[in-house]
Amino acid sequence: MKLFHRKNKYERIVDRIKELIPTYDAMTDETLQNQTDVFRERLQQGEKLRHMLPEAYAAICVAADRVLGMRPFDVQMLGAVVVEYNNIAEMKTGEGKTLTSVMPMYLHGLTGPGNYLITANEYLANRDAKKMGKLYRWMGLTVRSGVAEEGEDPHDRDLERIYQSDIVYTTNSALGFDYLFDNLATTPAKQYIQAFNFALIDEADAVLLDTAQTPLIVSGVPRVQSNYFESADNIVKTLVEDEDYERSDDLKKVWFTPRGIVKMEQFFDIDNLLSAEWADLYRHTLLALHANYVDKRDRDYVVDDGEIVLIDEENGRELEGMKKQAGMHQALEAKEHVEITEQQRSMASITYQNLFRMFKQLAGMTGTASTDSAEFLEVYNLAVYKVPTNHPNQRIDHPDHLFISNEAKLMASLDVVKDAYAVGRPVLVETGSLSLSNLYSRLLLREGIPHSVLNARSSAKEAEIISQAGQFGAVTVATSMAGRGTDINISPEGLELGGLLVLGTERMVNQRVDNQLRGRAGRQGNPGESVFYDSLEDKIVVENAPKRVLKYAQKHADAPKQELGRHSRFSHVIDTAQKVVANRDRSARFETLQYGEVFRLQRDSIYNYRNGIMHSQNLDDLVDRLVKRVADQYLDQRDAKEADVVDFIYRYIDSKYVVTKDLNALSNAELKQVLIDIMYQSIDLKHEELPHAAQWIYYQRLCFLKAIDGAWVEQVDNLEVLKTLTKSRSVAQRNPMFEYQKEARKAYAKMRLNMNLLALQNLTSSEINYQKDGTIDVKFP
Repeated sequence: MKLFHRKNKYERIVDRIKELIPTYDAMTDETLQNQTDVFRERLQQGEKLRHMLPEAYAAICVAADRVLGMRPFDVQMLGAVVVEYNNIAEMKTGEGKTLTSVMPMYLHGLTGPGNYLITANEYLANRDAKKMGKLYRWMGLTVRSGVAEEGEDPHDRDLERIYQSDIVYTTNSALGFDYLFDNLATTPAKQYIQAFNFALIDEADAVLLDTAQTPLIVSGVPRVQSNYFESADNIVKTLVEDEDYERSDDLKKVWFTPRGIVKMEQFFDIDNLLSAEWADLYRHTLLALHANYVDKRDRDYVVDDGEIVLIDEENGRELEGMKKQAGMHQALEAKEHVEITEQQRSMASITYQNLFRMFKQLAGMTGTASTDSAEFLEVYNLAVYKVPTNHPNQRIDHPDHLFISNEAKLMASLDVVKDAYAVGRPVLVETGSLSLSNLYSRLLLREGIPHSVLNARSSAKEAEIISQAGQFGAVTVATSMAGRGTDINISPEGLELGGLLVLGTERMVNQRVDNQLRGRAGRQGNPGESVFYDSLEDKIVVENAPKRVLKYAQKHADAPKQELGRHSRFSHVIDTAQKVVANRDRSARFETLQYGEVFRLQRDSIYNYRNGIMHSQNLDDLVDRLVKRVADQYLDQRDAKEADVVDFIYRYIDSKYVVTKDLNALSNAELKQVLIDIMYQSIDLKHEELPHAAQWIYYQRLCFLKAIDGAWVEQVDNLEVLKTLTKSRSVAQRNPMFEYQKEARKAYAKMRLNMNLLALQNLTSSEINYQKDGTIDVKFP
C-alpha cells in the first residue's frame, strides 16, 4: 500500500488494526472465537460499533487466516475501513473484494439480524455465503443465502431462518421482492425481514445506477382484457416513417405526426383521438407504435414456443418470468401474432433507489465508480474512495482502432485473435450484445479456432467458463457483463505470453463498463493488455452521434481504406457519444427518483397504516373513526351526486334494511346519526356471530387489510398509467412532474375514500360460515 507523509483517517485506522493483529494471533482458537461474545457484551453496555472496529477487524482477519487460509492485505483492510464510513470503495478488478467484505459484515453482524451483502447474481450470493459462511459460523455468527440454489424453487426458501440470520448474502431483486411480499402479509408472523440496518453492495455501480430505472413490480390481479391490441397493431404496421410517425435520433422514442393521428382517426372512424373519450384507444396505438418501431426481435426479446421472452441486452440472458408492464408486453404479443396473455395489475412496486435509501447505513464496492461519484453522493449520500492496488498495475491499455464499417472492424479484430491463438495466448473477446457474440463465434468457427461462447447461460456456467479464460490457448467470446464477479486465473504459460488479451469489439454505453472490461486483464499486478476495435456503424455511434457521422459512414462504407487515423476528425466521436448517453441516463435516473419519491410517500403511508392494523390488539377505536368518516364522506358527496340514501345503505351497510321513513327528507345532521346507527347495528350483528375476542379482532383485521390491499392495488396500477400519461404532457409545454404530483395526490385522496367504503362493506356485509372442523370461512362481498 502506498503510504503518504500525512496519513488520512482511514489509513491510521488500518495501522491500528495491524498493531492489534499480533494480540489476536497469540490467542487460542477458543479464545479467539469467544471474542464475538465479548464484542456483543460491549455493544449491550452501550459502546459504539465504530469504536470497536479496529479490534473486530483484527479478530476477523486472524480468523480468516485460520479458517480460510487467507490473510487480508493492507489495501483490503483499507477498503474494509472505507466502506464502514458511508463510502463506495473503488477497488480494481481482482483486488479481493470478497475477502474485504468479511470485515464490515462481521462488525455489523455483531448487532444481530438486518445486515446484507448484496451480490451481482444468485450464483455469487450462494457461492460466497457458503465460502465465507464457514468463517462467520466459526466466529459464532449466523449466515444464510437469501436466494435459492440453481434448480430450486424460490418459494421453498425458509424465509424465517434467512432473515433471522445475522448476515444474509442475497441479490437486490430477491431482497426487494421479499420486502414487497412482506407488506402483502396478513399477519406479523408472515413478515420475515427483521430490519434494514446495513447493506454492503458489491458491484455498486451496476446495482445503484444501471438498474436504478427498473422497478420491482409484484403482479397478480388480472385486469379486464382490452380488444384494442390487435386492431391497433394492424393499422400501425401500415404507417410510413417521417410521414405518419417519427423516431428520435437514438431510435428509442417514437411518436405520431399530425398526419399519423388523422390516419388513426380515419381507420377507427372516430373524431378527436386525443380527447379524453378515446384516451384508452390512443394509449393502445402508442403501445403498438413502440412495439413495432422501437423494440427489436432477437435484441430486446425472442419468441420462444409461442411466448415473448425478454432479453437482458447487456449479457444476452433470457429474463424468464419477466414481462413488460402497462400493456407493452401484450403489444409485443400482438406484433408477433402469438396468444395475447392477460394483463396483470401491479399489486406492489419499489425502485432500487428507494429500497436502498431505506437502510440506516449503506456502503458499496466496485471496480468503477469515480466517473459517477457526483451522482452517488447526491442520490445515496455515498462518497467514492479510490483504494490503491496491492501490486502496481502492469496492464497495457492500447488506443482504440476506429474503422468506418462494422465489417472492416470485425475482420481486423479477427486477425488479432488469430495471431494470439497461433502462439497460445489467452484472448477474451468482449461483445456488446447477444447477436454480436453469435456472429463473432461464427467468424471464429470459419477460421477453425476453437472457443467458448458465454451468453444466455446460467450464472454458474458463466463463472466456470470465465474462470478458464486465462488458460493457454483459450479463446472466449463473452457479452459485456457476463461472468462479472468471477476471477480469471491466468496460466503460467499465459503469463509468459503477456497475460490475458481483452479485445473489445465495440465500446459500451458508458465508460464504467469499458473500464470493467479492461479490468479483466492484468489483475493483481499480472501482465495483460486491452484494446477496443470500433466503427462508425457501432450502436453507440448510430444512436448518439451527429447525423453527419452516419452520413459519412454510409458514403464511405466501401472505401478501400477503412481504418481512420487516431487524429482524424472522428477520433473523439465515441467519447462524445458516451457523454451524451451518460447525461441522458443521469437525467432519466433523476426523473425515476422524482417519480419514485411521490410513490414512496404514498407507499410508506399505506404500509405504516397496514402494519399498525396488523400489530394492534384492539381495533374498536379504528372502527369508530371509520364509521364517522364514512358518514361524513357520504354526506359531503350527497348534494353533488344526488345519490340515493337507501341504495347506499343496501350496498355498503345492510342489504336487508327495512325503510320506515323518508331518509331524503332528513337534515344532514339527522341523516348522519341514522347512518351511524345502522352501521353500528350491522357491525354488532357480525360481532354476535364471532363472540370470541380473538376471532373478532382477527375478523376486523382481515376486513381492514383486504380493503387496504384492494384499494392500493388500484392505486399502484393508476400511478403506473398516470406516469405514462403525464410524461406525454410535456409535448403541450406542461411540466410532467408537476402534473404527476398533482394527479397522484388527487388519486391518493380518492383511494382513501374508496378504502373506507371497502372496509365498512367488509365489516358489515361479509358472510361468515363455521366449518365442521371448527374453522371459520369468511366470504367477503
